[in-house]
Amino acid sequence: MFFDTAKIYVKAGNGGNGAVSFHREKYVAAGGPDGGDGGRGGDVVFEVDPSISTLADFRYKRKYVAENGGDGRGGKCSGKDAPPLIIKVPAGTLIRDAETNRLMADMTPPNERVVLFRGGNGGWGNTHFATPTRQVPRFAKSGLKGAERELKLELKLIADVGLLGFPNVGKSTLLSSVTSARPKIANYHFTTLEPNLGVVELGKYGSSGSFVMADIPGLIEGASEGVGLGHDFLRHVERTRLLIHVVDVSGIEGRNPIEDFDKINQELANYDEVLASRPQVVAANKTDIIQDEAAYQAFLQEMETRGYRVFPISAATKKGVAELMAHVAAQLAALPPVETFEPEPMLEEVAEETPFTIRNENGVYVVEGTWVENLVGSTNLADDESFNYFQRALRRRGVIDALEKRGIQEGDTVRLYEIEFDYVR
Repeated sequence: MFFDTAKIYVKAGNGGNGAVSFHREKYVAAGGPDGGDGGRGGDVVFEVDPSISTLADFRYKRKYVAENGGDGRGGKCSGKDAPPLIIKVPAGTLIRDAETNRLMADMTPPNERVVLFRGGNGGWGNTHFATPTRQVPRFAKSGLKGAERELKLELKLIADVGLLGFPNVGKSTLLSSVTSARPKIANYHFTTLEPNLGVVELGKYGSSGSFVMADIPGLIEGASEGVGLGHDFLRHVERTRLLIHVVDVSGIEGRNPIEDFDKINQELANYDEVLASRPQVVAANKTDIIQDEAAYQAFLQEMETRGYRVFPISAATKKGVAELMAHVAAQLAALPPVETFEPEPMLEEVAEETPFTIRNENGVYVVEGTWVENLVGSTNLADDESFNYFQRALRRRGVIDALEKRGIQEGDTVRLYEIEFDYVR
């Protein structure tokens, strides 16, 4: 099965905690603080791997967590920085925020690397808190938390040419006749249930180079609204530079080729106007078994009136296929390369310190926020200097004023994560 969507949870590593340590050495009476800083947490890095073609690996593993930084140690030894967590994805993968659907990165160029989430910075050791009046600091800072988020991965195939057309018009047959791809082919609708890619080598058509052609599952009416294979089809056409619109002109199934042509293009326009305006070459297929010559001639005349180049072919016998491929190669040479959806992927930095929030929970004033959590983690309540620093920080950041505005009274309980105390003016 072809997996082209996935949802995963990723988290950058937390920074290591700073150390509380004092120098101990024979004949050195007061060595002073020597606690080292914590190491940086691991980044989350996405990398394009050309050997991967689907998102199947993310079906079985959906949680990716980078390592935390090492804690600081005595002797002013810093903790070890954690290595980055590298997540490999196929070319053409879009990375979106699962909650807001914001496009965060477009992984298109081969071997491209994007640092999507930064690891948390390490906390300071108690060495940083020594002052002339505070010579024995018994507290240090805890490391910052790494960013975390649920992501949605969406694969849009990277192909130069996409094959358009209703089911059973001969797209798979055409692909197999010009490439080494061997899609399943049978005389019934929706034989193709997943995209197939093949490389067209132009040497056998009197030219040089090659291009990638994709046979996408067939469209039906309402596909732009998700009917049938719907968006599973249209997602992969978006990347192509040129479309070959394959139309069954044989009349063997009693279909009107002009109506089929219009319905397909209408679905493209309903999905994306830019996609509908992409260059198209018309391949009038099954010309070796035409049943309604009048309908065929009417189709050719209508396409000429609209300005489309039509190539009568028979994918089964390869009649007219060489001329079609030569024309497609010439068109591709004049078209710009595939454009990425996000030329400069947005770098998601480590979670910033959010303003604190206060809520009343059964008479208890609960104060939360990134900065508050970091402060609590850095406080040693058994040490007077550390506790005094904690109180000054709450007043300096406006927490005390905010509590008073919320109507806190003498003796009311305040909770800051693991710390609870009674409010005293």
